[in-house]
Amino acid sequence: MVIDIYIIDLLVIGLLLLVVTLGSGWIARLPLSFALIYLLVGIILGPYGFGLIELRRDNIFNAELLEKLTEFVVIVSVFSCGLKIIHPGRRKVWDITARLIGLLMPISIIAIAFIGRLFLGMGWGEAILLGAILAPTDPVLASEVQLTDINDKDELRFGLTSEGGLNDALAFPFVYFGLFAIKDNNWNNWFKQWVVVDLIWAIAAALIMGFVVAKTIVWIDEKIQKHRSADVLMEDFIALSTILLTYSLTEVVNGYGFLAVFIAGLVVQDSYRNPERPLAQLEFIERLEKLLEVGTILLLGSILLWQPIVNYAYESLIVVIFLFLIIRPVGAWISTIGKRPLNSPRRRLHRLTRLLFGWFGIRGVGSLYYLAYAFGNGLTGEVAEKIAWITYTTIVVSVVIHGISATPLMNWYERKIVNG
Repeated sequence: MVIDIYIIDLLVIGLLLLVVTLGSGWIARLPLSFALIYLLVGIILGPYGFGLIELRRDNIFNAELLEKLTEFVVIVSVFSCGLKIIHPGRRKVWDITARLIGLLMPISIIAIAFIGRLFLGMGWGEAILLGAILAPTDPVLASEVQLTDINDKDELRFGLTSEGGLNDALAFPFVYFGLFAIKDNNWNNWFKQWVVVDLIWAIAAALIMGFVVAKTIVWIDEKIQKHRSADVLMEDFIALSTILLTYSLTEVVNGYGFLAVFIAGLVVQDSYRNPERPLAQLEFIERLEKLLEVGTILLLGSILLWQPIVNYAYESLIVVIFLFLIIRPVGAWISTIGKRPLNSPRRRLHRLTRLLFGWFGIRGVGSLYYLAYAFGNGLTGEVAEKIAWITYTTIVVSVVIHGISATPLMNWYERKIVNG
């Protein structure tokens, strides 16, 4: 009897979920992330292992599947980031976010673009696209360093959570910029349109739609619940419907759906009269997020190929060294100059806090989405291969080094700063 590969995939994934769930108490104490485990299993299930997971058929890469999966994972994750932030109307708490988005993200994009131009032989369009793909930090893989719940007021965790929720959306204009520049190196032909449509309109539409759609859903939900409560088992789907409606309606009006969904999470957290409702939604979304993380990282592991990694090892090494050891740390240090901590008598952020902002620039699913999106919108040929394998390698390195260092560094931070 021949057993279908699909059935074997289900068997392996079922065993993986059982093992990591039952062993989660031990794994959480180790310098080891769940993402690293999923990545290793994905490699074992890929072409160098049992060949049970394949995104390539006849040497053709299924970028559309990767794009749709990572797109869904990101919108769930940015909504989760928004739900974790209590009292989003307090302007002072957003100072660190404004610095990380307004200073650190542009610094990262520009610096990576210069690396691509000066060291990797890329044109400005390809270099800017690479910067836009790699600049966003990841809201999916960074759970160890983000807010643990709505009562967590730690500024490091808040900054990393809000940064991950916002920069996956706000890097999009620069992805468009890079794609436009690749297709037409005469910027005068499209620059004004990019500013008006892809920068101003798309961001404004996202802010408005995120607020309006979420407010409307909360209002309808509370009105109906007064007369007849929804089935308890079905209530969690209100969060999922909020995500899907906000994202789809925003995309219809050419806004940035990622940004709108993050705003919707903030609005939902702040709008319910019963504080238990958004908390219940957060619990459901976090479970869904964890499940989606498994699938995405398994796929990442399965698409890794030894020969292309070696072929682009030099370029990848340059990007990894500059990004993780120079660009992110220096950019974070510059961005936090003069920052006063919120919940401390200190006049400046502790040096360790600033260093950790610089270290935890975790790359992951957001970068995979932007890469897959670029594949579907004109990125082809040798430069596409180069950008792809630099991106894959950077994410793998991030999963390994940040996964190993997150638990001990955050424990050290808790002892020295939070409880010190």
